[in-house]
Amino acid sequence: MSKEDKAEIINNALQAGPTIQFDKFSTLFKTWLEVLCNLTEEQRHVMFSTYIIEITSHPEKIIAFNLDGILEVYLSLTDEQKNKISSTIGEIVNHLDADSRKRLYLIIPERAKKEIRI
Repeated sequence: MSKEDKAEIINNALQAGPTIQFDKFSTLFKTWLEVLCNLTEEQRHVMFSTYIIEITSHPEKIIAFNLDGILEVYLSLTDEQKNKISSTIGEIVNHLDADSRKRLYLIIPERAKKEIRI
Protein backbone atom coordinates (compact mmCIF):
# COMPACT_ATOMS: atom_id res chain seq x y z
CA MET A 1 0.00 0.00 0.00
CA SER A 2 1.04 3.55 -0.52
CA LYS A 3 1.92 5.69 2.47
CA GLU A 4 -1.27 7.71 1.93
CA ASP A 5 -3.45 4.58 1.81
CA LYS A 6 -1.89 3.28 5.05
CA ALA A 7 -2.45 6.63 6.75
CA GLU A 8 -6.09 6.72 5.62
CA ILE A 9 -6.77 3.21 6.94
CA ILE A 10 -5.10 4.04 10.26
CA ASN A 11 -7.03 7.30 10.49
CA ASN A 12 -10.31 5.46 9.87
CA ALA A 13 -9.44 2.87 12.53
CA LEU A 14 -8.58 5.58 15.06
CA GLN A 15 -11.87 7.35 14.35
CA ALA A 16 -13.97 4.17 14.51
CA GLY A 17 -12.32 2.52 17.52
CA PRO A 18 -13.91 4.61 20.27
CA THR A 19 -17.39 4.17 18.74
CA ILE A 20 -17.29 0.37 19.21
CA GLN A 21 -18.55 -1.08 22.50
CA PHE A 22 -15.45 -1.84 24.53
CA ASP A 23 -16.20 -5.55 25.01
CA LYS A 24 -16.34 -5.98 21.23
CA PHE A 25 -13.41 -3.64 20.67
CA SER A 26 -11.26 -5.51 23.19
CA THR A 27 -11.91 -8.81 21.41
CA LEU A 28 -11.02 -7.27 18.05
CA PHE A 29 -7.95 -5.56 19.50
CA LYS A 30 -6.67 -8.74 21.15
CA THR A 31 -7.12 -10.70 17.93
CA TRP A 32 -5.29 -7.96 16.01
CA LEU A 33 -2.38 -8.07 18.47
CA GLU A 34 -2.21 -11.86 18.26
CA VAL A 35 -2.13 -11.70 14.46
CA LEU A 36 0.61 -9.06 14.58
CA CYS A 37 2.67 -11.36 16.80
CA ASN A 38 2.62 -13.96 14.02
CA LEU A 39 3.97 -11.49 11.47
CA THR A 40 7.61 -10.68 10.91
CA GLU A 41 9.33 -7.96 12.91
CA GLU A 42 9.42 -5.82 9.77
CA GLN A 43 5.68 -6.18 9.22
CA ARG A 44 4.96 -5.34 12.88
CA HIS A 45 7.27 -2.35 12.59
CA VAL A 46 5.42 -1.00 9.56
CA MET A 47 2.02 -1.44 11.23
CA PHE A 48 2.94 0.04 14.62
CA SER A 49 5.03 2.87 13.17
CA THR A 50 2.14 3.92 10.94
CA TYR A 51 -0.14 4.09 13.99
CA ILE A 52 2.45 5.87 16.11
CA ILE A 53 3.14 8.47 13.43
CA GLU A 54 -0.58 9.19 13.09
CA ILE A 55 -1.02 9.37 16.88
CA THR A 56 1.95 11.69 17.38
CA SER A 57 0.72 13.90 14.54
CA HIS A 58 -2.82 13.98 15.95
CA PRO A 59 -2.72 13.05 19.66
CA GLU A 60 -6.37 14.03 20.09
CA LYS A 61 -7.35 10.87 18.19
CA ILE A 62 -6.18 8.61 21.02
CA ILE A 63 -7.86 10.58 23.84
CA ALA A 64 -11.30 9.00 23.26
CA PHE A 65 -9.93 5.47 23.68
CA ASN A 66 -10.15 3.49 26.92
CA LEU A 67 -6.36 3.35 27.32
CA ASP A 68 -6.52 1.49 30.64
CA GLY A 69 -8.74 -1.14 29.02
CA ILE A 70 -6.40 -1.39 26.05
CA LEU A 71 -3.50 -1.96 28.44
CA GLU A 72 -5.46 -4.76 30.13
CA VAL A 73 -5.94 -6.42 26.73
CA TYR A 74 -2.19 -6.17 26.13
CA LEU A 75 -1.50 -7.65 29.58
CA SER A 76 -3.74 -10.63 28.77
CA LEU A 77 -1.33 -11.75 26.03
CA THR A 78 1.34 -14.37 26.61
CA ASP A 79 4.76 -13.20 27.76
CA GLU A 80 6.19 -14.06 24.34
CA GLN A 81 3.55 -11.97 22.59
CA LYS A 82 4.04 -9.04 24.97
CA ASN A 83 7.79 -9.18 24.41
CA LYS A 84 7.37 -9.08 20.63
CA ILE A 85 5.02 -6.11 20.80
CA SER A 86 7.00 -4.14 23.36
CA SER A 87 10.24 -4.77 21.48
CA THR A 88 8.77 -3.46 18.24
CA ILE A 89 7.15 -0.43 19.87
CA GLY A 90 10.29 0.34 21.87
CA GLU A 91 12.41 0.31 18.72
CA ILE A 92 10.01 2.68 16.98
CA VAL A 93 9.78 5.07 19.93
CA ASN A 94 13.56 5.15 20.33
CA HIS A 95 13.88 6.38 16.75
CA LEU A 96 11.23 9.10 16.94
CA ASP A 97 12.33 12.70 16.86
CA ALA A 98 12.34 14.44 20.25
CA ASP A 99 9.06 16.33 19.68
CA SER A 100 7.15 13.22 18.58
CA ARG A 101 8.52 11.22 21.49
CA LYS A 102 7.50 13.95 23.93
CA ARG A 103 3.95 14.11 22.53
CA LEU A 104 3.67 10.32 22.76
CA TYR A 105 4.94 10.25 26.36
CA LEU A 106 2.36 12.87 27.33
CA ILE A 107 -0.61 10.81 26.15
CA ILE A 108 0.47 7.32 27.21
CA PRO A 109 -0.46 6.44 30.80
CA GLU A 110 2.52 5.82 33.11
CA ARG A 111 1.54 2.22 33.76
CA ALA A 112 1.43 1.52 30.02
CA LYS A 113 4.89 3.06 29.53
CA LYS A 114 6.20 0.81 32.30
CA GLU A 115 4.54 -2.36 30.99
CA ILE A 116 5.59 -1.77 27.39
CA ARG A 117 9.04 -0.66 28.56
CA ILE A 118 9.21 2.68 26.78
